Amino acid sequence: MVADNYDFWLFDLDGTLVDAEWSYTRDVFDRVGERLNRQFTDREAETIWHGLGGARDPTLREWGIDPAEFWTAFHSEEDPHKRAEVTYLHDDAERLIEEIHATGRPVGIVTHCQQFLTDPVLDHLDIRDWFDTVVCCTEETGWKPNAEPVRRAVSQLGHDDRVLTDGGTAGVLAGDGESDIGAAWNAGLDGIHVERHGPDHRGRCVLGEYRVESFDELPRTHRLE
Repeated sequence: MVADNYDFWLFDLDGTLVDAEWSYTRDVFDRVGERLNRQFTDREAETIWHGLGGARDPTLREWGIDPAEFWTAFHSEEDPHKRAEVTYLHDDAERLIEEIHATGRPVGIVTHCQQFLTDPVLDHLDIRDWFDTVVCCTEETGWKPNAEPVRRAVSQLGHDDRVLTDGGTAGVLAGDGESDIGAAWNAGLDGIHVERHGPDHRGRCVLGEYRVESFDELPRTHRLE
């Protein structure tokens, strides 16, 4: 089983372990659009919410939107408790984490989702105790694909930073975006890309040691060489 392959596991949160109902996402972008005096199409809202175009800030700049202005408006319009109420857990993620827990390996989260949004989601879904550490990226830690938030999580799991600099694969980071795989590789970890949207919809294929559409595929998936 792939759960036995690693000494520790890290996961992205939104789009990987959980997702919010589309109606909430659409409503947030409608209200952000009112603040910025700009309408967002469904495709644009999906692209930013799920990071379908890769790093979000360059995408915003391509659209003529100042990222700082956008994120200020975005976080002002997010309702932590409402978002938690409309967030659901992916069944395949739950099954994988159960397998990992059975092996005794530690599990952590490294997410771009801010602390004020992450905490209500974990509490509402009653999954906080699944994780040995939760690192929410900030300007201080850097943002994936920067390796620093990954290194912080690994350190909090009690593992030696040398596994991140010697090219070893003691651990793995699983996520639904390019930045997750980039962060894994920059930190010397393996990367698992779970494609929740399909490469045709994303417009590109994201590489990884494992590439799956569901975590249920992992036990049957050969590592890519």
